[in-house]
Amino acid sequence: MTDAYTDLRAAGVAMRRAASLTGLSRATQFRRTKTGAVHSVPRPRAVPANKLTDAERARVLAVLNSPEFVDCAPLTVWATLLDEGTYLCSVSTMYRILAENTLVKERRRLARHPKSTCPELVATAPRQVYS
Repeated sequence: MTDAYTDLRAAGVAMRRAASLTGLSRATQFRRTKTGAVHSVPRPRAVPANKLTDAERARVLAVLNSPEFVDCAPLTVWATLLDEGTYLCSVSTMYRILAENTLVKERRRLARHPKSTCPELVATAPRQVYS
């Protein structure tokens, strides 16, 4: 589309007409020609220098699933570990690790309540059941 717009403009077509023929807004065309930013080839993202290794991620997951912290939220685990002088990772990284392992859920032990069914009322004569 940008090449078609450029060709139309080089042929002397007005900006408004060239933009409507190519189907793109004039603001987009103006921005692209002014900055020279044409669709660049996406480059692979660089790996962050502070990315946790697989062993460190496994250690964080083991700590989160340990009996001491199995019922605690990641923020509570993070604060408790900081009080003990241990820093494993940030709270958001803990949530990311839990999400990767499909463990983001209510971490407390919750009671399972039995299903209760509504009583079925049967009337065999008039005026026996009132609701």
